[in-house]
Amino acid sequence: MTRILHRSIAASLPHAVAGQGVYIQDAAGRSYIDGSGGAAVSCLGHGNVEVLDAMRAQMDRIAYAHTSFFTTDAAEDLAGKLVDLAPEGLDYVYLVSGGSEAVEAALKMARQYLVEIGQPQRRHIIARRQSYHGNTIGALATGGNAWRRAQFQPILPETHHVSPCYAYRDQRPDESADDNAQRLADELDAKIRELGADEVIAFVAEPVVGATMGAVPAVPGYFRRIREVCDRHGVLLILDEVMCGMGRTGSLFACAAEGVRPDLVTIAKGLGGGYQPIGAVMLSDAIYQAFAQGSGLFQHGHTYICHPVAAAAAGKVVEILARPGMMEQVVAMGDRLQAGLEAALGQSPFVGDIRGRGLFRGIELVVDRDSKTPFDPKMRLHARIKREAMDRGLMCYPMGGTIDGVRGDHVLLAPPYIIQPEEIDQIVERLAGAITAATAG
Repeated sequence: MTRILHRSIAASLPHAVAGQGVYIQDAAGRSYIDGSGGAAVSCLGHGNVEVLDAMRAQMDRIAYAHTSFFTTDAAEDLAGKLVDLAPEGLDYVYLVSGGSEAVEAALKMARQYLVEIGQPQRRHIIARRQSYHGNTIGALATGGNAWRRAQFQPILPETHHVSPCYAYRDQRPDESADDNAQRLADELDAKIRELGADEVIAFVAEPVVGATMGAVPAVPGYFRRIREVCDRHGVLLILDEVMCGMGRTGSLFACAAEGVRPDLVTIAKGLGGGYQPIGAVMLSDAIYQAFAQGSGLFQHGHTYICHPVAAAAAGKVVEILARPGMMEQVVAMGDRLQAGLEAALGQSPFVGDIRGRGLFRGIELVVDRDSKTPFDPKMRLHARIKREAMDRGLMCYPMGGTIDGVRGDHVLLAPPYIIQPEEIDQIVERLAGAITAATAG
């Protein structure tokens, strides 16, 4: 009998007892390919000796020191590595314990910055529908995941949402990608003006939308136009790379491919590779200097920020991710995964779209490809696919509510970067089998 309040109380979960490379083994001796990296977390796979050694060495030195008394070499070294690797203009780091904490901290950082520079009237946050930014109250309010928000709506602070950049469903037949990007930028501009151009704090977006819609990249030029709109109105741009960052899309920072520099960026998941809970906010020098020359502090904090063992683990993960050839490996294996999925599922009457970037790929399921009609939500197709995949020894990340929080199903794939070609092919084969079985009858 379990004493854990599991995510789903009725679920009977296998017990994970071992992990090595891209595989996890359960207590019954069954082996699973980790085709989703858990939730896009295990970027280096399981059992990485270098990371484990770095953690042990740090534990031998000191496992914990509260940040009101000390800093540590592990935390300082990690921050330095991140700044060296980040797009120009992201000059400082605030270390937390995960993605939701990172988003929460970024929201408060943005608000405090504007107070420090004499704009305390700014109070509105704008994000996009069908987004996900975490489960703490502020992060949940910012996200546009209708299903996750629904029962907590009465206690969520006011936020505002505009359309996602979702070309498969929302780009009009008479629109080019450039037209689509401009229309969405104009929508954000109109929302800012509606709320009051001098009353908006920030716009928050995922460079590649993860769990809620399934690896949806923006059309080319979208984020450059969004940056222009934000600059026009003095609105901060916060990019949430908790899921799509740290090399997942083929560049260490996903925003690098968009040609924009955010004012704040949040990272987590792949930052620690699953070896320790850790997240971070990276911020511009302008924000840092406003704090330094103003109140002299960031009015925020948690007990476990800058945790030395977590920082040591992440420091080694980041070092490995930055080595020559690693991002090329992500791109090459991502291309193989995309090609394999298109070959195996591209002609399926139930597969509407196969998309993504790097080792971050999504498959959207439909009843009819021409009309893009989704399956009846009562069918819970995403749950069926997950069961069928697990039966075939594959972990993937299916979700429902892709279109509007109720309708639509997709499968997200985010395997470890160390994956080999034959393992990519096994993911494709097992997922194709799972989708075929789940849609039969």
